Amino acid sequence: MRRLTGTILAMVLAAVAAAVAAEAWPTAQDALIEKYRAACADLAAEASKAEKIAIEGEDGWLFIGSDLRHMSAGEFWGEKAKEVSRASRPDWADPLAAIVHFNDQLKALDIELILVPMPPKAAIYADKLPHSRIAVDGDGRVPRVDPQHQTFYKLLGEKGVQVVDLAPLLLAERAKKDGIQPYCKTDTHYSPAACEMIAKLLAEKITNQDWCADAPKSKVKTEKRMQKIAGDLARAMNKDKPATEELSFRFVELEGADIESKDSPVLLLGDSHTLVFHVGGDLYTKGAGLADQLAAELKMPIDLLGVRGSGATPARISLYRRSAGDPKYLDGKKVVVWCFTAREFTEAVSGWRVLPVRKASQ
Repeated sequence: MRRLTGTILAMVLAAVAAAVAAEAWPTAQDALIEKYRAACADLAAEASKAEKIAIEGEDGWLFIGSDLRHMSAGEFWGEKAKEVSRASRPDWADPLAAIVHFNDQLKALDIELILVPMPPKAAIYADKLPHSRIAVDGDGRVPRVDPQHQTFYKLLGEKGVQVVDLAPLLLAERAKKDGIQPYCKTDTHYSPAACEMIAKLLAEKITNQDWCADAPKSKVKTEKRMQKIAGDLARAMNKDKPATEELSFRFVELEGADIESKDSPVLLLGDSHTLVFHVGGDLYTKGAGLADQLAAELKMPIDLLGVRGSGATPARISLYRRSAGDPKYLDGKKVVVWCFTAREFTEAVSGWRVLPVRKASQ
């Protein structure tokens, strides 16, 4: 009996210890994230005081100050939005209502919205920030430091919005020995390899729909090439001798068709993440951006509405203007992929206005 009682007691004590440990881990993780946020706030303030657009991290990694400020903000929707947003008007601060309203309008038109917020580089490369207190673990992984995004995306999902949370995918790639580099070291944008990977993920969500199987397809030609770039952050830090990096690009062509077509059932909407590596000029090259990669995966042209400014309100204004100019423009659309940097949740000066997608009379 004593031996049995001792065994039961040991089991109870072990269960208590496990429960305590389970409670202690989130507490320790929360404390680590708070230190990380404090570091981001300090670094953002340091960049602002020095009138620099970016700060230099470890191993040549460059980070834009607005990413750091966003990562320090914490909860950014509901009543908290007015406290942390840089929107020019308080009633434009909350992204939640604008996104849900946009989704509901598209759904009423039988158009599917896929929301693709690009995680801040400072979240995926948190270990490269100075003083962040974040380190790579024994498996080469960086812990998630953006619980605010996870909570917000869950809330959007509960309201019927389809959100692609890319952070787990990008963090997992970083941890692989043969994984891709998700972001450019010297630039604010994701890498060309990430464009390709994200396009494949989006295509998986689109190709299983009946309309896509019946849509005309084009033959695809691709070519891999290495190319050097000097990113926007590197040019801002040192315009005379900016740091450069060499990246692998997959260039895409459609046989007998252009990559872009306003008649495409798939619309890619958003900020410069939809334009980089696609339009050339100061955005580096043509034929290797997200629109190109998505066209390659779907084997069809893509409609593109990208803006160089904020992907929050200005991108949707562009959509409204196009549909207002052509009342039938949205009739053939099946999917809108809305891609923008997640820092826009707090950093968009133009805010998150609730806007129509077409004129009320249409």
